[in-house]
Amino acid sequence: MSTNEPHPTVSAGLKSHGIEYRVFECEDHLADTTIFCEHYNFAPETTANTIIAVGKSTPPKFACCVILATTKLDVNKKISHLLGIKRCSFASAEQTLEFTGMQIGGVTPFGLPDLPIYLDSRIMDCDEVLLGGGNRTTKVILKPAELLKLPKSEVISGLALTRD
Repeated sequence: MSTNEPHPTVSAGLKSHGIEYRVFECEDHLADTTIFCEHYNFAPETTANTIIAVGKSTPPKFACCVILATTKLDVNKKISHLLGIKRCSFASAEQTLEFTGMQIGGVTPFGLPDLPIYLDSRIMDCDEVLLGGGNRTTKVILKPAELLKLPKSEVISGLALTRD
């Protein structure tokens, strides 16, 4: 796989839904959001984190949550409510890799298995947003409206909380 292309599953997901995007290359050791933004001069206010949440149910329920880097996911209340369960948490790095095929630092809503995709409403206020490319060497830049082309994507007000 070329290091300047998103993960093959992500590329297929982007193409199959007709999503318009640009690729931004990065170094693997600079893929984590805070370091990435500082090194490549991207504003955290336009950089999104994709987080896989898992409900404490049998069988477990998963959800993909996309929030701005300046916020934190309301996993205890909002995600639990959206999934219709009492307890929810962040999927571990191992669960995320197993479920999505993507490593932390590259997780993105494109090319995922069939699951709900919750988009924090603040994302829609951005002119462009930067997301993971499914690997730690690429990011995807697009207009937020492109995210609405994904099946089961839904804009949720209050999905994320402002960081203290």
